[in-house]
Amino acid sequence: MAPPEHGDEKRRQDRGRPLPGGGAPGPRTEGAGRLRRSVEERSAVPLVWLHQRPRWLAPLVLGALFVAGLMAPGLVGALCLLLVAVFLVWLAFLTWPSLAAQQRMPRVLMVVVVLVLAAARLLGY
Repeated sequence: MAPPEHGDEKRRQDRGRPLPGGGAPGPRTEGAGRLRRSVEERSAVPLVWLHQRPRWLAPLVLGALFVAGLMAPGLVGALCLLLVAVFLVWLAFLTWPSLAAQQRMPRVLMVVVVLVLAAARLLGY
């Protein structure tokens, strides 16, 4: 039997994957300020929930919201795009300390593009 491609079979089997780092969720940023510590603590449960879902679920939902935001008129489209932007900002905020300068700019650019599209939807373009 051939080994699974990119661990596909393993991903299907381990629905209850262990957490990264092998420990309980919690603040991991050394010397973090109050805001970062608070966001990391509040994000622990949603991150664990996302981690336990299939890996394709978050990109599928984000993609569907993005397409719906581009196709839906007015406020509905803008709200879909704003949900995508909020999710991207949340992930960018959590990963920001571990990113190199070259990795930060694309994240900022993605959020700006989605927000511009949301504003365009809201204005009727």
